[in-house]
Amino acid sequence: MRASRVVGPAVGAVLLAATAMTPLASAQPPSGSSTGSTVESDFYLPPSPLPDGDAGDVIRSEPSHLAISVPTIGGALPGEATRIMYRSKDSNGDPIAVTGTYIDPAADWTGPGPRPLVSLAPGTQGQGDQCAPSKMLNNLITYTPPFDAMVEYEVLAAYALLSQGYGVVITDYEGLGTPGAHTYVNRAAEGHAVLDAARAAQSLSGTEISTDGPVGLYGYSQGGGAAASGAELASEYAPELNIVGTYAGAPPADLKSTLEQVDGTILTGVIGYTLNGLLESDPDLQPIIDENINGAGKAMLREVADQCVGATILTVGLHRTQEYTNTGEPMSVVLDRLPRAQEILAANKIGERTPNAPVLIQSGTSDDVVPHGQAVQLAADWCSQGATVQLSSAQVPAIVPGSGAGHIIPDLLGLGEAQSWMKDRFDGVPAPSNC
Repeated sequence: MRASRVVGPAVGAVLLAATAMTPLASAQPPSGSSTGSTVESDFYLPPSPLPDGDAGDVIRSEPSHLAISVPTIGGALPGEATRIMYRSKDSNGDPIAVTGTYIDPAADWTGPGPRPLVSLAPGTQGQGDQCAPSKMLNNLITYTPPFDAMVEYEVLAAYALLSQGYGVVITDYEGLGTPGAHTYVNRAAEGHAVLDAARAAQSLSGTEISTDGPVGLYGYSQGGGAAASGAELASEYAPELNIVGTYAGAPPADLKSTLEQVDGTILTGVIGYTLNGLLESDPDLQPIIDENINGAGKAMLREVADQCVGATILTVGLHRTQEYTNTGEPMSVVLDRLPRAQEILAANKIGERTPNAPVLIQSGTSDDVVPHGQAVQLAADWCSQGATVQLSSAQVPAIVPGSGAGHIIPDLLGLGEAQSWMKDRFDGVPAPSNC
C-alpha cells in the first residue's frame, strides 16, 4: 500500500484551483466514429466471448489520469485512479462488460474499522460513448463538434467523498463507452452495475480498501435511481457486500410518472434516452415504437443516441413529445394504452423489494424533472416493508418551472446532509428514520 496523508474538506477548493493549470477541454469524436485513441478504443471493446467468471470480476484495468489532480511527494490528490472493465449482468440476466473508475483515496481514514468504499452512481451523462464518466474524468470538460459540451459534474460529490478518506468507484453503466446502447434508467441493469462496481473495486490489489470493508451506495437523479435499485437488489444479487447505507437523491422510482413530468422541460430528451435503452433491453418493443413514432420522433431517437446531455438539452430541450408521435399525443399517453410498454415500465419500478441497509432519500418539493411525489411513495413503500428510511424534502419554491432548477438546486443544497449521513453510517451511528 502507498503512503497516505490527512486531507481535509478544503481539498476541493485546492483541486479546483489547480484546474487552471490543467488541460480541461478535449475534443472527442462521436461514439460511432472510427477516429480517436486506439488504446482507449481497445480498452472499451470487451473480449468476445467474455472470459469465464462471476459478476464483479475485473476483466482488465489500467491507470487513469484525473483531469483535476494535484501531484505531491506522497502521491496525487485526491487519489490514484484506475480505469476498470468488469463483469456484470444486464436486465435479462445475461453477462455483460461494464467500465468504470476506481479512485484510491489520498486522505487518511480516521473512522472505526476498515476503510469504507462508496459506489457512486452517476447522474444523467447522456447516451453517447464519449459521455462515459471514466472518459470524462480524464478531461472534466469534453466537447464534441458542433455543440456537444459536457462537464463531469460528479467530481463534486466524488471528491467530497474522497476527502473523507473513502475509496470511490464510479460506474459507467451498461453501454456507456462499451458497445450497445446505454440502458438509461433501467432498474436491474443499473443496480447490477453499481453493485458489481463495488465488487470489482474491492477485488483490486494494492489499494487502501479491504476486500470486505463497509460499502455505501450513493447517487442523485439517474444515480439516485441506480443506487436505490442496488439497495433493494443487494440481498439477492450481492449478499456478500457489507452495505451499511444508501443515499438516493431524487430517484426516478416510477418511470411512468417521471416521463409525464419531464415532458416539455429542458430535459425532454431523456425520454429519447429511455426509449433507446428500452429497445436495447427489450427489442420486441421495436415494432410498437415504429408504429407509434413519427419521422421526427425516429430522427430524435437517432440523434440523442450519440449525444451527451448538454447537446440533448440544446436540440430537444423544451420540446414536447407530442411532436414525435403519429397521433399528436404525448408519449406517456401513447405508452399508457400499450400493454407491453406498461409491462416494461412496471418491471422498472423501484420500491417493490426491501433495501438491505438504512436509506436516505432526498427530494425537492418543487422538482420539475423527477416528481417529488414518487420519492414520498418510495419512502412509504420501503417503510411498509420494515426498512429504515429517512425522507428529506427540500422546501424549494418553484423557480422557472421546466428549467431544471427545481431538480438541480436540491442536489446542491442536500450535498452536506448526504455526505454527513453517509459518514455517520461508516462511523456506526444509528440511522435515523421518519417512517
